[in-house]
Amino acid sequence: MIPIQPSSAPPVPFAPSKPRLQHMLSLLSLPILAFFTLPLVALFLRITPEEFITYLNQPQVIQAVLLSLFTTLAATLVSILLGTPLAYAMGRGFFRYQRLIDTLIDLPLVLPPAVAGVALLMTFGRRGLLGGALDILGIQIPFTPLAVVMAQTFVAASFYIKSAALGFASIDPELEQAAGLDGASNWQTFRFVIVPLSWTALFSGGVMTWARALGEFGATIIFAGNYPGRTQTMPLAIYIGFELDLNVALTLSVILVGFSFMALFLAKRILRVKK
Repeated sequence: MIPIQPSSAPPVPFAPSKPRLQHMLSLLSLPILAFFTLPLVALFLRITPEEFITYLNQPQVIQAVLLSLFTTLAATLVSILLGTPLAYAMGRGFFRYQRLIDTLIDLPLVLPPAVAGVALLMTFGRRGLLGGALDILGIQIPFTPLAVVMAQTFVAASFYIKSAALGFASIDPELEQAAGLDGASNWQTFRFVIVPLSWTALFSGGVMTWARALGEFGATIIFAGNYPGRTQTMPLAIYIGFELDLNVALTLSVILVGFSFMALFLAKRILRVKK
C-alpha cells in the first residue's frame, strides 16, 4: 500500500458567506448612517407644522427664499453657459497644461468659502484689482445681488465643469468625425451628437452646482454682505435667525433640507429612468 502524503498546499482562509458578509457590513454601516440621519430628524422634530407655516409667512423668510432661488438659478445658468466650453476643452484634452488647469478648477472645491469671499473682494472691491476700473465705469459689485451670484458661481461652478468634462470625455471622437463627414457643422455636431450623448453628466453637474450654490454661506457674507431683501440668502438668514429667532432659523433650515433632498432625489430618479 502506498502511503498517502499530506498535502503541502497552504490552508484556504475562511471566507464568510455572502449573506453573512452582507449582514456584517450592514451592522458596521449603522453608526455612520445614524450620524447622517439623526441630526436631520432632530431638525424636523424641533419645529411643529403650525410653527413652520407661521414663520414661513414672515417677510424675512419669504425674501430669503425668493432671493436664494433667483440667485442660485442665475449662478447655475452662468456656470453652464461659461463652463461648457471649458468642460468640452478639458474633456477633449485641448489644453497644453491640462493638469494645471484641472487643479485650478478643483481649487474652489477645497478652498474655505471665506477665502473665496476675500479673494472676490480683493478683485472686485473698491480697492481691489479691478475695482478702480469698475468704479470709473460706475459699476459697483460688492454688497449687491450680483455679488451673491458671483460668489455662488465661484464656489459651485466647478461641480458642473468637472461633471461635464467627464461626460464629454466619454464620447467616442469617431462619432464627431462621422457627423462632420455627413456635412454637420461644429455647432450641429455639438447640439445633436455631443449634448444628447452626454446629457446625463451635464444634468447631474447642473443639479450639483445648484445644490452647492443654494447652501453657500462664507463667500457670500464676505463679498455680498447680509442685507435682508437684497443679499440675504437662506443660509445667511439662518445665521442671523439663530441669534435672534431660532424658529426662523429652523424654518429656513427645513426648507433648505427639503429643497436639496428633492433636487437630488429627482435627479437620481430621472437619471435612473433614462439609463
